[in-house]
Amino acid sequence: MDELDSSELGTLEYWEERYNNEIKNFNEHGDTGEIWFGEDIVDRLVTWITTNISKSQSIVDIGCGNGHILIELAQMGYKNLTGLDYSEKGINLATAISQRHDFDIKFQVCDILEGLPETYEVIHDKGTYDAISLSENSIESCEKYLGSVAKALGNGCFVITSCNWTESELEKRFQETFILYETIPTPQFRFGGKVGNVVSICVFKKKL
Repeated sequence: MDELDSSELGTLEYWEERYNNEIKNFNEHGDTGEIWFGEDIVDRLVTWITTNISKSQSIVDIGCGNGHILIELAQMGYKNLTGLDYSEKGINLATAISQRHDFDIKFQVCDILEGLPETYEVIHDKGTYDAISLSENSIESCEKYLGSVAKALGNGCFVITSCNWTESELEKRFQETFILYETIPTPQFRFGGKVGNVVSICVFKKKL
């Protein structure tokens, strides 16, 4: 398995400090924090979910950060929503933003490498696998991640957004447990006669 160089993005300390600053900005200015990968990617994700996933299904966002995706879904009428993150500061921020909108979203501190608290019909990840890939023990951590996701996923889908890994790389890394079901289109670039994507959004299902 290929490895990326480790980075501070793969450490809890980085995220705790970042979300601590975002909590201060939210309390003082109402700023809800950065939207990772941008509004366009979020719109594509939400459009796919609202088109393919019923509002009654249980959806968990692993590494939810400020809870932006879940809040977008709550605004669309989804009720059975859970956000997990190993950063307590991130969960505090997401909870505060959700409460301001009066949404009933369950947020919980959870190290997903140790397992998810329940089973879910839809598991969503935007950037968490990327961050885990940048940790010091990335190979072992990525294997634990996949084990946790597979165990917690019911007869539904696993939707992952990555800026570190291409569609083919994700398919190869997940092939023992998951089957690529669908790829959600993202903006493309052309360089040197080749076409690529800055961000990949893949939908997987568990192998039977």
